Amino acid sequence: MKLLLTWRLARVALHLAIGMTKSLVLFPWLDVAGRNRRIRAWSRQLLAICNVTVQASGSHAGALDHCLVVANHVSWLDIFVIDAVHPCRFVAKAEIRSWPILGWLAARAGTIFISRGSKRDLRKIFQGLVDKLKDGERVGVFPEGTTAAQGQLLPFHANLFEAAIDAGAPVQPFAVSYVDAQGRPHDSIDFIGEMTFAQSMVRILCGRPVIARLECLAPIDTVGTHRRELALAAHAAVANSLGVATA
Repeated sequence: MKLLLTWRLARVALHLAIGMTKSLVLFPWLDVAGRNRRIRAWSRQLLAICNVTVQASGSHAGALDHCLVVANHVSWLDIFVIDAVHPCRFVAKAEIRSWPILGWLAARAGTIFISRGSKRDLRKIFQGLVDKLKDGERVGVFPEGTTAAQGQLLPFHANLFEAAIDAGAPVQPFAVSYVDAQGRPHDSIDFIGEMTFAQSMVRILCGRPVIARLECLAPIDTVGTHRRELALAAHAAVANSLGVATA
């Protein structure tokens, strides 16, 4: 087991180094489409190293190019699972920026970091979201504000939904879940409580193969709506997909 963990950690380290080099050398010269192609490929390779297979589904052909993506939040893997199929410019909590290498790479990929409880931060980021959405980009947020154990779905905070309304962009919900080969919730994925990123990484690398299920749900029109209505509608859609009861 130790030999396998060492081998996988070495592969992760090499892949991260390659990602850092590409982001420094190539990203300044690429347009959004070019960056997204490389982010998609790099994310797929990282997940493969972590023994994670992505199964994308949904009644729609795929996420819209211009939308606010909202998803439930289970693990740090969520960003890479979504990026492996539909690359986004994410909004994430500021703590991720301090993660070794991955935080730096997330920043280079265009992730916008937000500090908890910072109204000044929120106002600045809100305007940035509106601008990016107006530019026709796909922006992703985790409206629960933190990770939740599988089988749970926390309320969606409504604040950032306002950006979609102001930009005239639809909201595109995603449902994310992780199962084992038998289709049961995977026991190595939950990233909650006092667990550190390093502990979570080791659990995943030492665990059984993971199937990441990503369901693209019907987009929600934002014209004439209120942010609370959007948050409730998106929450209901994700809860229904995951089979989670709502309060």
